Amino acid sequence: MPGEALFLTLEGGEGVGKSTQARALARLLYRSGCPTVLTREPGGTALGRRLRRLLLQKGASPSPWAELFLFAADRAQHAAEVILPALRAGQTVICERFTDSTIAYQGYGRGLDLQMVRQVCQMASYGLTPHLTVLLDMEPEAALARKPHRDRIGGQGLDFHRRVRQGFLSLAREEPQRFLVVDASLPPGEVTQLIWQRLSALLQER
Repeated sequence: MPGEALFLTLEGGEGVGKSTQARALARLLYRSGCPTVLTREPGGTALGRRLRRLLLQKGASPSPWAELFLFAADRAQHAAEVILPALRAGQTVICERFTDSTIAYQGYGRGLDLQMVRQVCQMASYGLTPHLTVLLDMEPEAALARKPHRDRIGGQGLDFHRRVRQGFLSLAREEPQRFLVVDASLPPGEVTQLIWQRLSALLQER
């Protein structure tokens, strides 16, 4: 892909502010004259929006493995249809959730075999790795209190969300060069500035 193309992902549990930060960063990039695509998972394509409803609607009860493969199907379509074409065109891509969410939620949260989850993620993403992953970290109790209306996964028990958080933090420790861990309990404007400092420096390097 062209040297100026950059792939940024925003990760974290429920209610940590991923959408807020994604929009704020997209505005900053636009003002800087940087062509940017803002997208999310699941649901970044027409097929993905249908899969999103299946995955997140209350009352649905896919098995953990079925859940994993539905997320993988969404990602395979999303990467092929949206992310890779944008990167090849030299655009910066901001994506809410990517493979790290799958490893944290389905691997650590659901307890599926981590090696197998990673293999599925590798295939579904065509081997694509973000240049920068921002982990918005926050105690699950406080984050969930921000989100009273929750979907099926958001409505899981507190122990599940604690395992997910620990999964994210483990991933950040494994790849400190790729991850930027930010305290999501800070005011949103401060969070944006912390991310922008790292992102703008990375853009200058590229």
